Amino acid sequence: MSLIIRYVAKITAIIMVFVIIWGVADIVYVLYQRLKEPPFLLLEINDILATFGAFMAVLIAIEIYHNLVLYVQENHNSRLAVEIVLATALMAAARKVIVFDYNEMDYNYVYATGAVILALSIGYYYIVVVSQKHDK
Repeated sequence: MSLIIRYVAKITAIIMVFVIIWGVADIVYVLYQRLKEPPFLLLEINDILATFGAFMAVLIAIEIYHNLVLYVQENHNSRLAVEIVLATALMAAARKVIVFDYNEMDYNYVYATGAVILALSIGYYYIVVVSQKHDK
């Protein structure tokens, strides 16, 4: 059964490579489209925020790819896998904050997002800093 899961993880990693390439191509295409429209070679703030969101989505895909590759390895480091998952979740939350439309957003949603980011940050700090000091 674990052999099947390894193959599925490998196939998923290969698909993730295509998703990353597609994401980068999409960023280039959207930037090209926005820069050729009047005013020529200028981006509005909404265009910049959308571009940042797209960049973050590609970075998240790269982190997921790294986690899949780590999972496929025979003797993978479980702590490193958790670190990558927490870092990916932090990036996803950061991406969400970047693309928030605060005029349309309920304040409870913003507070809840802040709480999630705080919890992820504490977990990341514990895994990366505290557990490494503890291992020495």
